[in-house]
Amino acid sequence: MLSRQEIIDLTNDRIAEVFEIEKDTILPQASIAETLELDSISLVDLISIIHVDFHIPVTPEELTDFKTFNDIYDYIETHQA
Repeated sequence: MLSRQEIIDLTNDRIAEVFEIEKDTILPQASIAETLELDSISLVDLISIIHVDFHIPVTPEELTDFKTFNDIYDYIETHQA
């Protein structure tokens, strides 16, 4: 089971890589939509990161409830095996 800090570090590394942004722009309280400029394709990329990297299924409907990066970290932390 990963610690919260490990979840944050791994998630931020992958998001920075996939979305080609600087890690320092990924702040816990930052808006996901604004930071990543989400569209339908990038939404699929974000779902893939959670599903493939953490082996946690997430639906597009669930993901639209996520407003900040903390929401992603919380979801991963509470759903990890």
